[in-house]
Amino acid sequence: MRRLGPEEWSGVAMFVVSAVVGSPVVLGVIETFIPRAWWIAVFAVYIVAVFVAGGSRHPRWVRHTAFATLVVAAWVVVTSATLPGLLPVLLVVAAAISVYAVPTWAGIVVVALNTVVLVLVVLRTGYGAADALLTTGFYALIQVATLLSSLANQREKRMRGKLTEAHVELQAASVLLSESARTAERLRISRDLHDLIGHQLTVLTLELETARHRDGERAREHVERAGRVARDLLADVRATVGRMRTESPDLEAALRQIVRDLPGLEVSIEVAPGVRVGEETTAALVRAVQEVVTNTIRHADARELWIEIAPDGDAVRLTATDDGRGALDPILGNGLRGLVERFEALDGDVRIDGRRGFQVIARAPAS
Repeated sequence: MRRLGPEEWSGVAMFVVSAVVGSPVVLGVIETFIPRAWWIAVFAVYIVAVFVAGGSRHPRWVRHTAFATLVVAAWVVVTSATLPGLLPVLLVVAAAISVYAVPTWAGIVVVALNTVVLVLVVLRTGYGAADALLTTGFYALIQVATLLSSLANQREKRMRGKLTEAHVELQAASVLLSESARTAERLRISRDLHDLIGHQLTVLTLELETARHRDGERAREHVERAGRVARDLLADVRATVGRMRTESPDLEAALRQIVRDLPGLEVSIEVAPGVRVGEETTAALVRAVQEVVTNTIRHADARELWIEIAPDGDAVRLTATDDGRGALDPILGNGLRGLVERFEALDGDVRIDGRRGFQVIARAPAS
């Protein structure tokens, strides 16, 4: 079962508030100028529009349409009741949701229009000038405060997203830098072993080979045994050098370091035991995970991301799937295009599917 995000919890809270505010009319405590069944139908439309307009998973045009419907429904609900009661709170909810559905200037216009509607309602109910001014001013201030608070929350969310992206990029750079340093050190040690010990053992073998042809049966036997030992040692040194040059990094630990401590996104990484990759493929996989995580944070509105790396014949396959909103016709930005180019340069390929969540499948040679 998918967890609710902050915006979805906010939608639930707004639903509860709206239901409580509208309950006196639904229960018949407050009369209406239109048939109660019609009022309840409009109120139900308002409730549905609250969820749709505030949901970031919906396309922009859907949110705009839902928000316009929400505003009109709120006006009808408030103006068609004989007493306003707490119904103006529905106008406040509309102002709060405007931040998630329409540009800021549109939210400000809605606040102004809501205030005009409220003035008309208050004047119709026979309030005195002072009471009317106090009531409309109070709700106008609440709308403005709610609008500004929602804007601050959105700005904070964007900043958290940018910080998270920077965190992922920094972790990926750290992994690649560490692996580069380890590779350089392995190469240095392997050169030293080959140039020093390997050279010495080669000279020893040649010297013993020469001594073997000299006189003395017993000396020849010891020399032959020494020659065999020297050749074995040389073979061992060469095998050690070869292992140091091709030793695979701890890929799973490196990838887990990239996705560690990400706020708002739970990333699951699984690397099959049989995966062995070289330095170039490791770098490509690290950059792929970085791009996938960044893209998920920036666009997918997802709560979970699953990344699996497994052997695929002579290649290695990365499969990344999130539970976000996806895209029927995904447009590749610079990051994803760079990812495709990186894998194609390694004679690999990348496939992208946005029909259910967002999925990236990348293949590259294992070495």
